[in-house]
Amino acid sequence: MEKRFLSLLYPSEESARRHADGTDIPFVSAAVCEELGLSALLSLKNSALPSYFSLDADVLAYRQATFAELDAHPELVSVLGEVLPILSDIEELRRLDATELGTESYLYSITEIELYVSCVEAFRAKLVPLREKLFSPAFRALADVVYELCESDYYRELNEDLARLSSRIHEVKSITVGVNLDDQLRPKDAGVISINAETFKSGKALDKILRMSFKNDAFTCIADVVPFDKGQSDNRREAMRTAFHSAIDRVFRSSVRAWRAIVGEYVLDNTDFLLRLLPEIEFVSRVSELTARISAAGYPLCTPVIRPIEEKAFRASGLYNPDVALRIDEEIVANDVVFDEKARLYVLTGPNRGGKSVVTCAVGLALAMAMLGMRAAAKELAVSPADAIFTHFPTGADDTIDKGRLGEECARLREILDDVTENSLILLDESLSSTGAYEASFIAAELLSGFSLIGCRGIFSTHLHELAARVGEINERTQPLGGAPLDSLVAGMEEGRRSFLINRMAPDGKSYATDIAEKYGLSFDSIRNSLKGENQ
Repeated sequence: MEKRFLSLLYPSEESARRHADGTDIPFVSAAVCEELGLSALLSLKNSALPSYFSLDADVLAYRQATFAELDAHPELVSVLGEVLPILSDIEELRRLDATELGTESYLYSITEIELYVSCVEAFRAKLVPLREKLFSPAFRALADVVYELCESDYYRELNEDLARLSSRIHEVKSITVGVNLDDQLRPKDAGVISINAETFKSGKALDKILRMSFKNDAFTCIADVVPFDKGQSDNRREAMRTAFHSAIDRVFRSSVRAWRAIVGEYVLDNTDFLLRLLPEIEFVSRVSELTARISAAGYPLCTPVIRPIEEKAFRASGLYNPDVALRIDEEIVANDVVFDEKARLYVLTGPNRGGKSVVTCAVGLALAMAMLGMRAAAKELAVSPADAIFTHFPTGADDTIDKGRLGEECARLREILDDVTENSLILLDESLSSTGAYEASFIAAELLSGFSLIGCRGIFSTHLHELAARVGEINERTQPLGGAPLDSLVAGMEEGRRSFLINRMAPDGKSYATDIAEKYGLSFDSIRNSLKGENQ
């Protein structure tokens, strides 16, 4: 069969090579995936999630078609789920085959071919009938390859050889061994008399000697059949096993070694592409499972419109955090978030537990999902890929003896500054919360001024209302120098209740405090009225 490039994720061999070399992969670390909640949503065993991010618009369009095909034809999701564990078994067999010699290695090769055939047959049953209906380049190419493979003389010959040899191997139930003894009745030498398709049974010596009627008499022993390793030490047990394997090897040596030549010639040349697809099959399967869960929960998903990277676009309507949406019972609140010529950076303020962290992660997740080529958690999304996503979500684990938590935070923020570019996305959640409000607001203002000069997109989620009040001051400082503009986002409060709606507006920290104080009866008027009631 003619060799061709085949991938579910890359439109060409060149694009796949560029990603393998790291050329078109943005910097999104495993730690960032973990902080955003993406690692929990897309758990992979056969590859690393960061390796699938892409900056290539053609690659992303190719993947969008792949995932759209899976959405349109659920039977494709089914067949991928069917072959995934089979391919994992093949990979495990190859690992074992590399460490085993003799009979086990030969049998592994036969089992490997059987597993390959089962994969091909699964694709033939569920993929090939859809050939005329498929619209994605990836699945059309896969269907063509499977069809050509199944119609080839190689495949028919393989199945015929497999049937013959498998029958011979799997029918082996016992062996008959002849043992020569010396004058002292000690074993002198031994050989295999026959390979049998039946098992031996226990019998009685007297019955055997008297030649009483036995069904399959040749397979009835003159004594009880006992477990192979009963009463033997580990060394003796291993010696016996080695002896038997050696005997079987001699019998099957020519036929099985010839079979291994077929394995090398046929599998590697014609069917090994399935094993190469294992990581991709796992990835697209996990993405399909995730989008199915989100859709089943009643949340919308959209195919992102990919804009040029230099446009730095991010326009989302109905944006939500899928990680949170799948973990809570109540319906999550969706928001609109736009990065534009009026704001590349935002200071997001609002009450505690008002949705600031959830929205900050939602922005990162939307961009990450778009750069994986999958549908995003929003009603609509137009976005430019980022060359990197940086997160800074401090926890108590940041404490160090040498620097203290503030020093550690500042060191990490300095590292981000060293690596960020104008095409990056930064997400800071309650950074610099380890120090007082005055010091934190000052350092944060300096930091945001630096990000403004770089020109990147970003959100600084914070409880520091003083920082949000300085947005105008920062703009006056940086925009004359060509800096990107900042603006304020506010997590809303309505009558003392968190609305979880994010509004683009100037913050009013006093209003939050007033609403909360009144809600819990802690305002001056509430206390005074309460006291009046007690005195009446």
